[in-house]
Amino acid sequence: MRVLALDTATEACSVALLTDRGLLGQSIEAGRRHAEVLLGMVDAVLAEAQVSLTMLDGIAASVGPGAFTGVRMSVAVAQGLALGANLPVVPVSTLEALALSVVEEGAERVLACLDARMGEVYWGCFSKDPARGVAISGSPSVGPATQVELPGTGFYRGIGRGFAAYPELARLPGLILDARHSRALPDAREMARLGALRLSAGERVDAADLEPQYLRNKVALTTAERELSDRTLTKERRN
Repeated sequence: MRVLALDTATEACSVALLTDRGLLGQSIEAGRRHAEVLLGMVDAVLAEAQVSLTMLDGIAASVGPGAFTGVRMSVAVAQGLALGANLPVVPVSTLEALALSVVEEGAERVLACLDARMGEVYWGCFSKDPARGVAISGSPSVGPATQVELPGTGFYRGIGRGFAAYPELARLPGLILDARHSRALPDAREMARLGALRLSAGERVDAADLEPQYLRNKVALTTAERELSDRTLTKERRN
């Protein structure tokens, strides 16, 4: 199975290629330079593996949630590459990729959380799933950190930069958080692994049907809303 994966939904820009010989990947925090570096990273991993696009079995595309522009870029580039090479695509979420990295370390249940800006976080609860890598409990959500909750009983491992942005999340009952996981960002390496599992199971969509997962329609606050949000967050953290 040869699967290319790419992600530009967060501060990180990452590309990975899974083949029968192993997994290659590149990841950098590119700021606003994702568009400048992404295709060069794709070319680099393909060249290193001596694989062309037409030799792939499919593309694992990051569909978010994440930054509005970054999510659109991931989806658009994946569509362009897949259409040009007549390849199927598999949508993979940033939260799933985070969860898989902890599952591969032995965790059974995971809370993945990313900073959504505007005083909110993207989050989802996941469990280990041998067939699909990870399975989500409920639906991915966006909202204030105070609304994040763990379903059921038992312990969850936390991962994602949302924990660095909102340290109060570490106090959730039943949460175990390793400091190194609190600044983690999604990586295309996990997306490639998830994509391979799902392609093998027959999951795929036509490139033209690939859709982003924004979770939130509104992507900016007015000045008044930002001031209110800042005052509210300051008050909550003091309490």
